[in-house]
Amino acid sequence: MNRNSFERALILIALAASSGSAMADPVADFYKGKTVTMVISSSPGGGYDILSRTIARHLTKHLGGSPTVVVRHMPGAGGIVTAKFLYSSAARDGSIIGGVQNNVPYEPLFGTKQADYDSNKLNWLGTPSVETGLLFSWHTSKFKTIEDVRNSEFTAGASGQNSAPAFYSRVLNELIGTKIKVIAGYPGQNEAYIAIERGELDSYGVTFWSSLTSTKQQWLRDKKINILVQYGPEKEADLPDVPYAPDFVKNPDDKALFEAAYGPLAAGRPFLMPPEVPADRLAAMRKAFMDTFRDEAFKADAKAANLIVDKPRSGEELQAQIARAYQAPPQVIARLRKIANPE
Repeated sequence: MNRNSFERALILIALAASSGSAMADPVADFYKGKTVTMVISSSPGGGYDILSRTIARHLTKHLGGSPTVVVRHMPGAGGIVTAKFLYSSAARDGSIIGGVQNNVPYEPLFGTKQADYDSNKLNWLGTPSVETGLLFSWHTSKFKTIEDVRNSEFTAGASGQNSAPAFYSRVLNELIGTKIKVIAGYPGQNEAYIAIERGELDSYGVTFWSSLTSTKQQWLRDKKINILVQYGPEKEADLPDVPYAPDFVKNPDDKALFEAAYGPLAAGRPFLMPPEVPADRLAAMRKAFMDTFRDEAFKADAKAANLIVDKPRSGEELQAQIARAYQAPPQVIARLRKIANPE
């Protein structure tokens, strides 16, 4: 080989090496052949388990390296056990992700003592949907509009005084002047629904629109209930004539309190990663989740399982929304904690 040929060969080798380096994907290299563990804060067999497994099946094809995604259950304390594991003990290399109940990002804000983690340091990945909360009455009830509930005592069932139905009842009393009396002690929503049908209760403290449409479609079809008010991060398009509770408040502190209070509804079914995950792996995982939520095959599987996945929010949106709640003025946070933790 003459000198010119030798130099050309060196140039080609250098160009090939440079091209290979440019095309390298460190995220794909990390995940290739690995197993990603999705830790879920619920027991097997429930809606969250079904949703998580459905996401896991589709997530792998949207993440570079196509790792295997397996689901592990870690129930306890309404999701706080999983949150504390992710915050304090889980590997921070991107191999562990989690799914928690939507109260979890806000428990420290509500003043829950065992929630000793910083929600703003956790890395939020997104949610396939958000929730709309409703207050309704039975069709034979004297309560036909939200104004009726602002003028007369209205009984709403709940499992306990610190449960979500009781909390949101107190929020509505505080912010829009309703006169909801919480009747605690019902094991769950189904038992309270039976009491509503019997005329023993006026309502349940909070019902999600997604739950109502999937479990009580006959109530809607047969006009068995009056939907009195709705609340959450946005007005439900399917309920254009139902009043939106945040429209009743004008004071800036009241508006901030409402946003913080319905934060869990805005979080939907949130997924997350531990703190300090490398930025490129976090970005890739957030994109993979959103690509999964937009995947027609995923949506078809979700529909077949009666899962609501129609209002996805990105990890960046969740992170910003959670941060805004914690930035509420001190007097707003004090009011929120008083509502969440009645004496």
